[in-house]
Amino acid sequence: MAGHSKWANIKHRKAAADAKKGKVFTRLIKEITVAAKMGGGGDPDMNPRLRLAMDKAREANMTKDSVQNAIKRGTGQLEGVSYDEARYEGYGPGGAAVLVDCLTDNRTRTVAEVRHAFAKNGGNLGSDGSVAYLFKHIGQFVFAPGTSEDKVMETGLDAGAEDVVKHDDGSVELICAPADFPAVQAALEKAGLKAEIAEVTMKPGSEAALAGAEAERMRHLLDALENLDDVQNVYTTAVID
Repeated sequence: MAGHSKWANIKHRKAAADAKKGKVFTRLIKEITVAAKMGGGGDPDMNPRLRLAMDKAREANMTKDSVQNAIKRGTGQLEGVSYDEARYEGYGPGGAAVLVDCLTDNRTRTVAEVRHAFAKNGGNLGSDGSVAYLFKHIGQFVFAPGTSEDKVMETGLDAGAEDVVKHDDGSVELICAPADFPAVQAALEKAGLKAEIAEVTMKPGSEAALAGAEAERMRHLLDALENLDDVQNVYTTAVID
């Protein structure tokens, strides 16, 4: 991670998400609905994907009624829109890979919007599998600079974590398998360790540092994708200086 600040990028992501609270609620409702439908029912104790979505909803101060109604739509107790999962892959400025996860009720509309966002902002939409192999599905916890690496390592590894890394900027990152995320999260919280980022995500195996005009174009591309109604998450190998 030498040469750029992981912590600065984490804080930028959080600030961008906080600035779009209304969109965050919409995304969470979609995720809860799909998780309840596809991930094993409406019981969060039996459905890790649903439990993670409900945790994020609680952090975002979503009302309990909104959460429960989304679950009921997913399990068929309430009528609602049916969403499909769709993933699109492409390249942005500087050749950086971009992975876009969507929940949509109209794939034709969604792919057209995603393709337009790429084309308008110096990128191009690729075929299935063109960049997905550059990412790994993981559980990720990132702790603020100053957090004890030893405490994170001892607690995390005992709970099933795969790796703990201290970055140049002082932040501490813990990686685990997606299936182990709930157990690791519970152990960290019990030890009093509060992660600034705690999520199941797609982590790039390598990163491409962008600066200047390329960085600016990539930022515009990522913003354009994030602003699409059907987009849930955007992942990239790009690190914007």
